[in-house]
Amino acid sequence: MSGGIAGRSAARLAAVQALYQMDVAGKGLKETVAEFESFWLGEEIEGERYKAADAAFFEEIVAGVQADQGPIDRVVDHALVEGWPLARIDAVLRAILRAGAYELKARRDVPARVAIKEYVDVAGAFFEREEAGMVNAVLDALARRLRAEEFERPR
Repeated sequence: MSGGIAGRSAARLAAVQALYQMDVAGKGLKETVAEFESFWLGEEIEGERYKAADAAFFEEIVAGVQADQGPIDRVVDHALVEGWPLARIDAVLRAILRAGAYELKARRDVPARVAIKEYVDVAGAFFEREEAGMVNAVLDALARRLRAEEFERPR
């Protein structure tokens, strides 16, 4: 795995953690990004070594989700099972879905299937298979709506 790919994977994980912190603790964007860049990205905390993350990619995801959160939440709500709006989803899952939806909407340079797999892996770091499967299903539905051309079969 190249440093760039590992750096982006670590950035996605850190972005989900930052989005969770912003959602639950009500911290602002600048404060959260500064804290993560100073204390979390590529550091050792409580004996656990955090992989060096692509700091620019991390910041883009967090800032992008915050700037576009209303439309992102609506598109994720549409992809969720009826009766389970995003507001009823666990805060970590909510952060994962928001980050994944942002990347599917805004980062067309990243193939949809790559983004989906990355966020399923992030979900696997926090949850059991059922939740990771839910992340896969929701992001796959979003990707098929937002990037239908990537899923069309060539003739």
